[in-house]
Amino acid sequence: MSGDRPLAGLNAVITGASRGLGAELARAFRRAGADLLLAARTERTLDRLAEDLGDEPGGRVLTVDADVGTDAGAQRVLDAAHASFDRLDVLVNNAAVQGPIGPAWENDWDAWRAAIETDLMGPVRLCRLAVPWMGRGGGGSIINLAGGGATGSRPNFSAYAVAKTGLVRFTEVLADEARGLGVRVNAVAPGVLPTDMLREVRKAGIGAAGAKDFETAHRSLEAADARAFEAPAALCVFLASAASKGISGRLLSAMWDPWRDLPTHAADLAAGDVYTLRRITARDRGLDWEGAR
Repeated sequence: MSGDRPLAGLNAVITGASRGLGAELARAFRRAGADLLLAARTERTLDRLAEDLGDEPGGRVLTVDADVGTDAGAQRVLDAAHASFDRLDVLVNNAAVQGPIGPAWENDWDAWRAAIETDLMGPVRLCRLAVPWMGRGGGGSIINLAGGGATGSRPNFSAYAVAKTGLVRFTEVLADEARGLGVRVNAVAPGVLPTDMLREVRKAGIGAAGAKDFETAHRSLEAADARAFEAPAALCVFLASAASKGISGRLLSAMWDPWRDLPTHAADLAAGDVYTLRRITARDRGLDWEGAR
């Protein structure tokens, strides 16, 4: 494994790989040397990406069309991985949908539940299928993509926020459960990216999305900066590589956290609750509401 190909010899599954961040992850992982199984619901777009990647040096690129928001779809992805690889080293749960936008009581209920199925239950399904296989192969790395609403309220995006918050907590729990199998599990907050999800926000308008989210989406789409994908892709490659050994159960911001330096702080990370979800008490904010108790 060389410095410029830190994933050489590793087998990786990336979901939601046909466009946006998923496609950028596919490019970054292939450049890093990984053999890839790319999963998405749109076969035509996947095939086009695989064709484009074929012009660049890197590992194998295989594809499977599947909806990980269903039990059958998740099983289809893992069956394709078993048919392609002798072991699974990396699973990147990137597939997600925006879900309905607007106040929760006005959301279409079927669309709300469908967002939970894709954004939360989909990654959980794949993790349940992947962890035992990874464990038998000596370990691996699971990377769950978090998003807006996971660490604070995000009004008008309740389905997405609830799913991503649940996914971060699941990441922490699974990291503890799978530690003995040598499987690392982390979540990544990629930051605001110029994707189709932001186009949905802008299309929904200020009335449904709220001024803050609408303006953020508009600015990002107008800037259309392809470099915005570089940091989250690099963080995911880092978490998939041996360089992140000892780092597990964390939510890391691609834009704001010093993740490149974390290997030197692995012992402190393991011993504490840095980069995890926690309840804030009055005492944490210097308020003496508990009195002398």
